[in-house]
Amino acid sequence: MTGGNQRVILTLNPKATYNDGTPIDWRAVKATWQANNGSNKDYNATNTEGYRNIVSVTRGADDRQAVIDFKGVDPWWSSLFTTFLHPKAATVANFNDAYVKKAHPEWGAGPYTVGTFDTKSGNLTFVRNPKWWGKRGKLDKRVYVNLDSEAAINAFKNGQVDYAATGSAEGLKQISGVNGTEIRRGGSPFEYSLYVNAKSPVLKDIGVRKALLESIDRTQVAKIQFQGLDYSEPLPGSALLYSFQKGYSDNVSSVIKYSPDDAKKTLDAAGWRADGNGVREKNGNKLRVGYTLLGDDPLEKATANAFAAMLKPVGIQVDIKKADEADFSKILSDRDFDLFLSGNRSTDPFGARYLYQFYGTDSDSNLTGTGTPELDKEIHAASRISDPAKQTAQANAIERKELAQYAFLPLYSGPSVYGVKKGLANVGATIFGTPLPETVGWQK
Repeated sequence: MTGGNQRVILTLNPKATYNDGTPIDWRAVKATWQANNGSNKDYNATNTEGYRNIVSVTRGADDRQAVIDFKGVDPWWSSLFTTFLHPKAATVANFNDAYVKKAHPEWGAGPYTVGTFDTKSGNLTFVRNPKWWGKRGKLDKRVYVNLDSEAAINAFKNGQVDYAATGSAEGLKQISGVNGTEIRRGGSPFEYSLYVNAKSPVLKDIGVRKALLESIDRTQVAKIQFQGLDYSEPLPGSALLYSFQKGYSDNVSSVIKYSPDDAKKTLDAAGWRADGNGVREKNGNKLRVGYTLLGDDPLEKATANAFAAMLKPVGIQVDIKKADEADFSKILSDRDFDLFLSGNRSTDPFGARYLYQFYGTDSDSNLTGTGTPELDKEIHAASRISDPAKQTAQANAIERKELAQYAFLPLYSGPSVYGVKKGLANVGATIFGTPLPETVGWQK
C-alpha cells in the first residue's frame, strides 16, 4: 500500500504457457486489464468494474511477475484475474468476435484441449492436452452435449450422458428412477428474475412498470417453480447477494410491495382508465404487454400463465409470445421483449463488484435499459471503497435506488439438483465452488 493506493504483485508459474507456446506472463495480465478496463469502448467487456480502478500493469522482477497498481483499494481484486487473456486474443476484433464460430484452443491452456466443436449443435469434445504443464486430468476425454432440459434427462435415462440437471418435479422423478444414479442436491448460485424493457413504448411509463411489479405475487411464482421438489427458500431481495451471505440486504422488499390495490391506484394516477373489457386504456391505446416464452417447458408455460392471471385484474393484458430457445441471445442483445424471465449465475461471492454490470447505463447485462448517469457515478465511487463491509452496504443503498426504477424483479433461486452416475466425482451442486477440470473423474 502506497499513499492509500493498493499494489498487487502476481508471480506466475515459470512453466505456464498457452497451447501455442506463448508464455503466460505479465503481458497476459496487462492484456486482460486493457481489454476489460472500459477505456476503449470498442471492447465488448462484460464488466469493467475493478479493472477500471487499475492504473497500470507493469513487469516485475522478471517476465513472470506482474505488478498491478490500483487507484485506491479494491477488496475484490482476486476475482479480476482468475483467467488471463492471451495477448493475441486481446485485440478488439478478436476479443469481440473471434470466438463466435471458433474455439481457438491455441489461445487456451489446461489439462484438456478442444478436440471437436460443432458450431451448429454446440456439441464440444475435450481431449487430453499434451502441452499442459500442470496436474494430469483423471479422464481421457470429456464430451459436452448441448441439449435442452427434457432432452438431457432422456439422454441420461438412456445412458448417453453421465449427469443431468433438473429444476422440475417431473425431471427429478425421471432421473431418480434410473439405476445406478445418485441425486445430488444443494443451493443454487442462480437467481431468476423478471426483466421489464423500459425502452418498450408502453413500458417507458414508470407508472406502468411500478403497477406491473406491484401486481406480481412472487410467493405464488415460487410455489409453481418448486412444486414437488420438497424445497423452500426466502424470497430473493437482491441481485448482488444471496440471503445466506454476509452483508445481504432485502432491498427488493424495501422498494417493491406486492399490492394489486396499490397497482390499480398507480395506474389511475398515471391516466390509465379501465374500459368495459377490463383492459385499461390511455389516449386510445390498450395497456397490453408481451411476455416472451422460450420453448415448450410446461413449468415455464405455467409461470407465464400465472403472470397473465396476476396482471389481468389490475387491467394489464399480457400477450404470451412463443420463441425458440435458440433465439435466447438475440432476444436479449436486441432487447426484443416487453417482459422476459431469465436467470443469472453468480460465479463468485463478491456481489458488490457486479453492481455496474447489473445496473450501469452502458452495461450489456443491463437488460432493462434503465439507469442514470448520476447512479453510474455513485456505482463507480462505491467500487473504490476499500472496506468490504462498507462497500457492500453502499452497494445495497444504490441497488435500492436502481430498483425504484421498477424494471427488475428477482423471483427465485431454486435448488441445484443433479442426477449423476454413481462413482462420478466432483460433479454436482457446488454453489460458488468450481471443481478444477483435472479433478473430475471416476472413483476407484
